Amino acid sequence: MASAAALFDDGFIPVRGSATIPLEDILPWALFGALIAMIFLYFVSTEQGAYAFFDGMYVHEYVHDGRHLLGFPCH
Repeated sequence: MASAAALFDDGFIPVRGSATIPLEDILPWALFGALIAMIFLYFVSTEQGAYAFFDGMYVHEYVHDGRHLLGFPCH
């Protein structure tokens, strides 16, 4: 039990009090992360397939192995 108490004896680790982050601070970063994840998912799953924002097959070849790793068919 003494070793567990030694872990929480650090002044930089808040143990008591309100250690929660307000929702107003988390929500913009959560939305930004969701947007980045959706853009990443688009490029891995559909770019150079049925829809294409860029000409050529450069994006397709760049994410080709990632498509197969995630189970997306591409050819």
